[in-house]
Amino acid sequence: MPDSLTNFPKIISVDDHVVEPADVWQDRLPTKYKDVGPRIVIEPQGDMSLVDGAWVETPGDGDKMAAWWHYEDHRYQIKEMIACAGTPPEEVTMQGVTFDDIRPGCYQPAARLADMDLNHVEASLCFPNYPRFCGQLFAERKDMELSKLCVEAYNDWMVDEWCGDSGGRLLPLCLVPLWDAGLAAAEIRRNAARGVKAVAWSELPAWLGLPSIHGDYWEPFFEACEETGTVICMHIGSGTRTVKPADDSPTLVTAAMISANSAASMIDFLFSGVLVRHPGLKLMYAESQIGWIPYYLERADDNYVTHRWAQGEERLPEPPSFYYHRQIYSCFFKDTAGMKLLDEVGIDNVLFETDYPHSDGTFPHSRETANRLFGHLDADEVHKIARGNAITLLDLPFD
Repeated sequence: MPDSLTNFPKIISVDDHVVEPADVWQDRLPTKYKDVGPRIVIEPQGDMSLVDGAWVETPGDGDKMAAWWHYEDHRYQIKEMIACAGTPPEEVTMQGVTFDDIRPGCYQPAARLADMDLNHVEASLCFPNYPRFCGQLFAERKDMELSKLCVEAYNDWMVDEWCGDSGGRLLPLCLVPLWDAGLAAAEIRRNAARGVKAVAWSELPAWLGLPSIHGDYWEPFFEACEETGTVICMHIGSGTRTVKPADDSPTLVTAAMISANSAASMIDFLFSGVLVRHPGLKLMYAESQIGWIPYYLERADDNYVTHRWAQGEERLPEPPSFYYHRQIYSCFFKDTAGMKLLDEVGIDNVLFETDYPHSDGTFPHSRETANRLFGHLDADEVHKIARGNAITLLDLPFD
């Protein structure tokens, strides 16, 4: 084994995922909501159909069973694709599965820690699965009081059960009520008081039918995050929509273009004035990779100079790249182009991820993948990307 691999620092992954166990909401919701709140029902695998731009799933009538989430009128089957750690990519399907069909590390904390040991990972920040990447499921339901309770129940489970006995290795990532900035701010403070340093939020809230970042609607939320040092973490797909050139473009087109969502979000933030008003606010983009960043920074800075007539430039005393290097971070795990442009991306602005247990992830070879991507750098730079930048960003008690 090469020395670079033998001595490779333990990874802190800032983008993994959890498959929520069946009792998250049933153990925490008031009795009157147990029959309408999120609950697991074992039913036959079903099909997915696209209706008015949204995927609709309904159970079938076959012999193969799947674990289905029932919540109000919403139905969702847990799929192999999002819980396939260790499965060769060519064998992964979109079929529904039960908990017995998937690796225990997907949903059991102790088993996750064992898989992290196997994968050379010391600590892990996990995005949700069923509520979607920023909890937008709850913002779309009918009973908003129930939705608020569901957000709080998820956060209580995340802090107390998923992360509680992990010795600080499982890092809590909370949700907020997306439909109310005041409630969101209150939930940030509630969770910060018990040590939560990160919140999952939408990269493009206007795509969810929510107010954009250009007015003052989100100021209470941004103020709470800055005040508490809570990092706003935005996963690709947290705007729900994706860029699609044509209605009949294959899904591989949107998969290849999905970093465009993060690019749109980053540019929106850079010209919004939010980072000027909140110099202590930190943003992190998850699973977007990093190779696209230098061009968009160059373009933003050029527009700042050559398009002085355009709306937005008066909000920025400094060029956009100034705020990027001060306040924005991105993580990667498949990006040789980004490594070639690391100086422009910024060595202090990049973090590593493993994407466990998704089909794109690097389990159980994350150390080998990281070493192949950036193991040739100086030891202090390897340490920064593998763990040091995550420690600084999330104020973690690691070396």
